[in-house]
Amino acid sequence: MEANDNYIKNVLKNNGYKYTHQRAKIYDVFLKNRDNHLSTEDVFEYLKKDNPEIGIATVYRTLMLFEELGILYKISFDDGVIRYEIKTSNSVHRHHHLICLNCGRVIEFKLDLLDDLEAEIEKVENFKIVDHNLKFYGYCENCNNKKERINEK
Repeated sequence: MEANDNYIKNVLKNNGYKYTHQRAKIYDVFLKNRDNHLSTEDVFEYLKKDNPEIGIATVYRTLMLFEELGILYKISFDDGVIRYEIKTSNSVHRHHHLICLNCGRVIEFKLDLLDDLEAEIEKVENFKIVDHNLKFYGYCENCNNKKERINEK
């Protein structure tokens, strides 16, 4: 999957949806923020200055549609906020996240050692796995160093 205007046009058309100015602008926000996990409100904030005609309800509906069509991944970091990130061409699975319990920082990591586990689960449970999502909770380097300095006192 190549992330560009032609890609989004084809996905929408092949699924019976129109390619609109609003959908193009919303997709463009994700293209320009590939490394970010954006909420509906984040996307709306990026858009509202240069695109005042796009309302938050349009953003919300478009993000739901893009997630349904496999253009975006929906992510929850268990903080009550739904976020989205663009699905990349080289991703068989979603990438994984480290979540700092102190500062809330989210760190992506690409190491994926779950292929053998998935194969075993599919075999034993007769269950076809199409994706997985893994989150580790702990303390980022900065917060961990601060905790260690406090404990030394």
